[in-house]
Amino acid sequence: MTTLSTILAFIFAAAEDGADAGKAIALGVGGGLGAVGAGVGIGIIFGKVIESVTRQPEMRDEITSIQWLGFALTEACFFYGLVAGLIAFFL
Repeated sequence: MTTLSTILAFIFAAAEDGADAGKAIALGVGGGLGAVGAGVGIGIIFGKVIESVTRQPEMRDEITSIQWLGFALTEACFFYGLVAGLIAFFL
């Protein structure tokens, strides 16, 4: 716990006021959780694709096209969250 409190004290000291430090912490936590969520989602997508192709190899092309659509939508959700966090940080 002392490491976390040291990091937080450093962030608060580096910021001009507490609001900027709070925004920085919120952006870091939000971006980190968004990255974890996207990573879990992508892992599930690719795991299910492997399972589906193993069960029905003749549908590989259709499954692969759906896989890339799911991957793109998952990444888009992360980037929308990152952009929203950056907008909230700078405004």
